[in-house]
Amino acid sequence: MFKHILVPTDGSQLSFDTVRRAVSFAKDAGAKITFFFAKPGYPVAFYGEGALIDPTTPEKFAEMAEQQSKEILGKAEALAAEAGVSASSRSSISDIPYVAIIEAAQGAGCDLIFMASHGRRGISGLLLGSETQKVLTHTTIPVLVYR
Repeated sequence: MFKHILVPTDGSQLSFDTVRRAVSFAKDAGAKITFFFAKPGYPVAFYGEGALIDPTTPEKFAEMAEQQSKEILGKAEALAAEAGVSASSRSSISDIPYVAIIEAAQGAGCDLIFMASHGRRGISGLLLGSETQKVLTHTTIPVLVYR
């Protein structure tokens, strides 16, 4: 049924557990996986008339984000390789992860997005929201939420 699955990951333990389950799902379905990581943009916080600037240069920040991306995506790809599942990775810079996830799925031609739920319910879920919830409400691609 599904042939190409996008699996967003942020490097957390919950996310890695989801990667593990997505690999198993893909193996059973005979699907390939594209792992995705949304790298944060350079942080600049504005306060009043001034700005609080991180002492890290934008270039150094981008280098650290790229290294983090390679480590996280490399672990995911290694897990897929161990299971014999065809996998690739992509990343992009975005301060709005749900948009980047949807764009990555569309760009890679994925027919399913497989992602974790952090399990927020009630008022905290409504107030805080989640990237998963935002993906669910903004994409036309089917989403499988792993808990």
